[in-house]
Amino acid sequence: MRKDVGVDGDAQRIGQLVWMLFLKVFDDRETEWELFDDDYRSPLPQAYRWRNWAADAEGLTGEALMSFVDNELFPTLQHLGEGDAELRPVARVIRGVFEDAYNYMKSGQLLRQVLNKIEEAVDFNKAQERHAFGDMYEQLLRDLQNAGNAGEFYTPRPVTEFMVRRVDPKLHEKVMDPACGTGGFLTCAIEHKRARYVKTPEDEAVLQASVFGVEKKPLPHLLATTNMILHGIEVPSQIRHDNTLARPLISWGPGERVDCIVANPPFGGMEEDGIEGNFPATFRTRETADLFMVLIMHLLKTGGRAAVVLPDGFLFGEGIKSRIKEKLLTECNLHTVVRLPNGVFNPYTGIKTNLLFFTKGEPTTEVWFYEHPYPAGVKNYSKTRPMRVEEFATEEAWWGDRQETPQAWKVGIDEIRARNWNLDCKNPHVGEQETHDPEVLLADYRQIQAEIADLQAQLKAALAAALERGE
Repeated sequence: MRKDVGVDGDAQRIGQLVWMLFLKVFDDRETEWELFDDDYRSPLPQAYRWRNWAADAEGLTGEALMSFVDNELFPTLQHLGEGDAELRPVARVIRGVFEDAYNYMKSGQLLRQVLNKIEEAVDFNKAQERHAFGDMYEQLLRDLQNAGNAGEFYTPRPVTEFMVRRVDPKLHEKVMDPACGTGGFLTCAIEHKRARYVKTPEDEAVLQASVFGVEKKPLPHLLATTNMILHGIEVPSQIRHDNTLARPLISWGPGERVDCIVANPPFGGMEEDGIEGNFPATFRTRETADLFMVLIMHLLKTGGRAAVVLPDGFLFGEGIKSRIKEKLLTECNLHTVVRLPNGVFNPYTGIKTNLLFFTKGEPTTEVWFYEHPYPAGVKNYSKTRPMRVEEFATEEAWWGDRQETPQAWKVGIDEIRARNWNLDCKNPHVGEQETHDPEVLLADYRQIQAEIADLQAQLKAALAAALERGE
């Protein structure tokens, strides 16, 4: 793809590769369904099934291939089933995947080479190759972290696994990620349920209908849908291409509440004008992460559990952030905040992040904080030395029988209220330590810059809101 003049940068290359992988994986699944169901009928017209246009190494190439892809394949899939009152869910999934997808490649010869490589690479219906393909796909998602702004869609696997294990969604519980990105939290929830609670085909059917996600942007939605199929969700119609924030908060009825939410809502960004009008006046802001926190609290059932990734700016922020935190602490039990060190999301962002765990329906009496340390000999995470899931073993061992340690401390609700709901509580067991290590100083500098940028964003949003009110 790097030889093709139409593809520019890693994000485009990944987007280009994944729409082809989606059709290849879907075709392999159709082969499996045809074996078990003599009456199976593909939602795709015959000419547009992978096996009939892409699988033949000596098939269409050059200008003929480009004309077919640009003028026939994409228009057909982008409008698949339009006007069909009884549109099958799987056809709706395919149309949703392709409605904002693009073919960036300009060379039919190079496109043919890519198609042939994909066809050679894996037979998804062979268990060993399926496992290898899953590992490759996970690496593809990790590569997004190096793809500019596309990095915001990927949460490191150790973080997602730890959060899902602590929330522990049961078989019948509905799990949702309202900003699901590439689907990492949802695939972890699927694996968690299968490993612990799925014992029969009936259990698997319950699992299939219990996972829900929404993603606003086309590339991660395509990645998430393919990810669901790779993890055995036969018709991932619960992964919607939409903006969850674009719907009025009051329109989410009791029947749409869920048992568990695991999410890493986009932070540092601003929603388009008018979105804040979907929320009560007390919480109106254009800052994305703040709006998602209000939505997440609303979407949880009473007794529902959530784990959410948020930046330091949310913990110490004032104004609307304080009002959101007051709502969180008075309507939910924020029982744990895990404070992650710098670099977990490198190279996409160096902003320091936190994992907030809470249960809806009872007020907070005390908050436990746990400061996640770097492993011995590590001063920062990087592409060559990322966070590992084994690092969370200490938190998991501490979780059930909580005691104060050099990494863990608790703060009562009265103290937090007196701090005007400021949750940026420092570790009392660690005194001020002076360091002259250039790497540490540089990391501190980057964190300060990130915090300044976060405060500037808050100020900009506040000024914009004031101007709209005519103040």
